[in-house]
Amino acid sequence: MNNNYVQLLNDFLDYLFLERGCSENTILAYQRDITAWVSFCEEKRLSPFPPTPSALEGYQKKLALEGKKRSTQQRSIAALRSWFKYLEMEELIDEEIELPALPFKGKNLPRILSEGEVERILHACAGDTFLEVRDRALLETAYGCGLRASELCSLQIKDLDFSSKTLRVLGKGNKERVIPFLGEVSRRVQLYVDAFHKSIFVPELFLSVNGKPLQRVDIWRIIKKRGKTAGIPSSRLYPHILRHSFATHLLRRGMDLRTLQEILGHASIATTEKYVHFDLELRDIYDKAHPRA
Repeated sequence: MNNNYVQLLNDFLDYLFLERGCSENTILAYQRDITAWVSFCEEKRLSPFPPTPSALEGYQKKLALEGKKRSTQQRSIAALRSWFKYLEMEELIDEEIELPALPFKGKNLPRILSEGEVERILHACAGDTFLEVRDRALLETAYGCGLRASELCSLQIKDLDFSSKTLRVLGKGNKERVIPFLGEVSRRVQLYVDAFHKSIFVPELFLSVNGKPLQRVDIWRIIKKRGKTAGIPSSRLYPHILRHSFATHLLRRGMDLRTLQEILGHASIATTEKYVHFDLELRDIYDKAHPRA
């Protein structure tokens, strides 16, 4: 990628952060996607912008032939659409671009754990050591509050209000929300803070044994470790498993969609509705398969 493209790309990434409020993860993904597009064009001796329909078609075929997931292909094309719109807005392209269509993503419903399996994972942290107390507090918060892995990592002591039983979360796009912080979740976090955190002068809540803030990869490692102890196959575990389980379990117990949307921090109610479809699908499968349904 030559210097001209590098500067344009950096300007675009600044625009995503400063004006559109995109998260760091989104910006990094878009940077990779656009760099891959430019590299493809340079390899084929094509102009990255304005793009020709044949170039875009060739790039989409390349993504498919490489075996990229539908969601990855869709994000890559979404990044290009945003990039081209930005170039038009900045009048860096004279002609109007026919934006590439987003690939069909397909039906991708979340996998969840049963309430019993969640209990098994939580009980897999039984003990009084730092790691056991921390992991129990972390997993209780992940499931009890429906937090994303990135939100767990950025959660700070000052975000907790034990008197009002609420916690403050900074979610995607730096959007802040307040979540109920009740019962066993609050109790386990209080035990962790009182036993291991009061003498540590680090603002983040969940720390490593070395006193450093946990990263998302650490959350994933903890879920796999405790899931293995609980006898749950690793193929059924992934970083958002507790968040998805939390959402589906609340809907089954009668929570309305709007309230769940606020708790999860979804910008669109459509994102929250996927849990309704998932729950209905589970019930259909149960009705068909269970001998006494």
